[in-house]
Order: sequence, then C-alpha cells, then structure tokens
Amino acid sequence: MENHIAYLLEHYGYFGIIFALIGGIVGIPIPDEVILTYIGYNVFQGKLSYLISIVSAFLGATGGISLSYFIGYKFGLPLLEKFGPKIHITEQKINRTKKLFKKFGPYLLLFGYFIPGVRHLTAYIAAVNRFPFRKFVVYAYTGALIWSFTFITLGRILGENWTNVERYMSTYSIYLITSLLVFSIFIYFLWKRRNRLRRGIS
Repeated sequence: MENHIAYLLEHYGYFGIIFALIGGIVGIPIPDEVILTYIGYNVFQGKLSYLISIVSAFLGATGGISLSYFIGYKFGLPLLEKFGPKIHITEQKINRTKKLFKKFGPYLLLFGYFIPGVRHLTAYIAAVNRFPFRKFVVYAYTGALIWSFTFITLGRILGENWTNVERYMSTYSIYLITSLLVFSIFIYFLWKRRNRLRRGIS
C-alpha cells in the first residue's frame, strides 16, 4: 500500500492528494488516514510543503463530501442501497449512520471523518434528510479541515513511526469521537448561554 501511495505522490503530487481523497470520501475503498499520515511523513522528510499538503487534503475531502451530498440529494437512498455493497457500503453501515445522524446531526458531519465507514455516508444521509446545504458546508468543511490537519500533523510529528497512527486510531477512534462530541456540545451550550447573557445585559 505504501508503494501505491508513494507512486501517487511522486507522479501526481498535490493533485494526487486531491483526487485520491475525493474518491476515498465518495466511497472508493482507499485508506484515507494512511494517505494523510503518509503525506505528513513526506512533509517530515521535506518532500512536501506542510501548508500546501493540508490545503490539498482539505480540497480533496470537501470535494468528495460535496459530491456525495449532491449524489444523495439527486438519487437518494435507492442508489446507495443498490451500488453501496460493491464499494463495501453495506446496509448495516447505512442504517447505523442513519441512526447516528438522527441523534447527532451536524456533529456527525463535523467529526464523522474520524469514524471509518461513517465518513463515507454522512453526506448521503444528510442529503436524503434534506439537511440545508449551507449548514452542511459549515459543519462538513470544518470537519474536513480538522481531519486533514490532524492526520497530516500526526504523520509529520511521528516521522518514521507514521504507520503507528492507523493502529492507534483503530483502537481508540470511538473514544476520540466521543470526546470530540462531548467537547463540541459543551462549547455550543456555553456559546448559547453567553449569547443569552449578552442579550439580557443589553
């Protein structure tokens, strides 16, 4: 796998990052976190620019999740249920994501990137539920930036040990996403309380 990613970066550079992540987010079975951390490792080696790598990954992630949204909006669940199994998107994954979206909605768009098998479906489910595109952009694009920054930075920090990231994420991803959700909900309610106090003062 490392050889394939190395070939992609060597021959297509930053455009390779963009197109690989568009495909990965839409549902093509590409190990997105492996690509991002390997990009970070290349930044560590001085082969890639840190800032341009993050921008490229952000463009790829937002391009992929936007395309997924429009496909879901145009064709709905029947298309996903028909062709999903061919790209390892099972009915079980679809149902799990639907339940998560009903409970967490925007927060799933924000942090769903960190849950393997879910980031490929959040945009489809959001579109099927007619989640407003403007709100979708705010949450999904912010999440894309956080996700891209996190894994590229981890790859850069770990250097030669970049391959450990995937192992740690597979073990601790559920704890990470729970912590992020709790933190974001806390910040949201703190922000609402502050706004109410401001209105009360004025």
